[in-house]
Amino acid sequence: MKRGFLHFVSLVVISFLVLPVAAQSESVVTLSGNGYITAGPEKNAFIDEQHCELRNWNNAETVVSFYFRVEKIGKMEVALKAKGHSRIEVSLLGKTKKIKIDSDTLARVNVGTFKVKEPGYVKMDVRGIKIKNGEDFGNVAAVIVGGDAVPVVCVGPEFSTHFGRRGSSVHLGYGLPEENVEWFYNEVVVPEEGDIPSSYYMVCGFGQGYFGMQNNSPHKRRVLFSVWSPYETDNAAEIPDSLRVVLLKKGENVQVQDFGNEGSGGQSFMHYEWKPGERCRFLMGIRPDGNGNTVYTAYFFDNHKCKWQLVASFRRPKITTWYTGAHSFLENFNPAMGYINRKACYSNQWARTVDGRWLPVTHARFTCDATGHQRQRLDYRGGVEGEGFFLTMGGFFDDYLKSGTWFERTGNVTEAPDIDFSTLE
Repeated sequence: MKRGFLHFVSLVVISFLVLPVAAQSESVVTLSGNGYITAGPEKNAFIDEQHCELRNWNNAETVVSFYFRVEKIGKMEVALKAKGHSRIEVSLLGKTKKIKIDSDTLARVNVGTFKVKEPGYVKMDVRGIKIKNGEDFGNVAAVIVGGDAVPVVCVGPEFSTHFGRRGSSVHLGYGLPEENVEWFYNEVVVPEEGDIPSSYYMVCGFGQGYFGMQNNSPHKRRVLFSVWSPYETDNAAEIPDSLRVVLLKKGENVQVQDFGNEGSGGQSFMHYEWKPGERCRFLMGIRPDGNGNTVYTAYFFDNHKCKWQLVASFRRPKITTWYTGAHSFLENFNPAMGYINRKACYSNQWARTVDGRWLPVTHARFTCDATGHQRQRLDYRGGVEGEGFFLTMGGFFDDYLKSGTWFERTGNVTEAPDIDFSTLE
């Protein structure tokens, strides 16, 4: 949920635990940027990103997984930076090693030599076997990779662990007609395998905000529509009254509030139990009001009631514009779940001009955010699938796509959306 296509706030400098400098022939894969708790009883163990610490690691069923990408084949030497007094198990590339940790401070612990047969992401799992002294298995602060495989691709200490662990957000920028466009129509289907909590499947983005749907938790889903204020701040309370986004109307069971921390403005949302595999339809309108402001109105098609529902209509001051910057994006907003793959399929895009003509939107440009551009994560992709486009990110898959690639869809370029605007609320 970020401003414009990159929707990625400036990098935040994170304080990292200072580790001994590795030799030039080695790469350091930190826990704070590249580690996840992937299994265990309610995952009660957790990673303290700021201090590069593994906390509450006292259950043998807990699995700590490191991810890094190797781009060369050959022998790979693996060691840990760890402390504690315990026996642990390390598994990667089809092999498992049992090793002992016996140090009160972070020390190098050799794991072994492994053979890399093809380039791509490596998952290394760490499990505790026996606690010899203390209340937990200790701390595994980093993996040290040497040999033929280095250098490796991973989230480095100079990058934000928050955004690195989330994974690279991905976008589709649509080519709108050169004429003035008032309405943009788009559809999304989230496949079963891509329906993951902490995901935002944004459908109808525009130059001043976004409109889409979220999976907030296993039992909570919602449709979200937001418009940024022209006043640059992350604190909504600082916005002068003359520059506030004003609510004009809202739909039934829709909540409205200010938002901050990623720019500020007006936000509306409604709880709606959309389902994976079903087609969800979005209609977004933008029109100048003739007084130096612009009105933004969002409608969502309620599949349960079989009708269009108003989400909200906002007035943004100090701008006169029609629809610009049409885009969709897919993002994970929970760093602890950045190891899980997400996917969304977008199709049947149309633009309606100010004189009421529907025109098909058939071209889209794929882009990623700074996490991908700076090669911290390379698990992102977009393309054409079936009659529309798709986006996928996270999960540490190998086949990534270069940002900036253009696509063309071939599905439905003749049958415009059947919407009676006179009946819309």
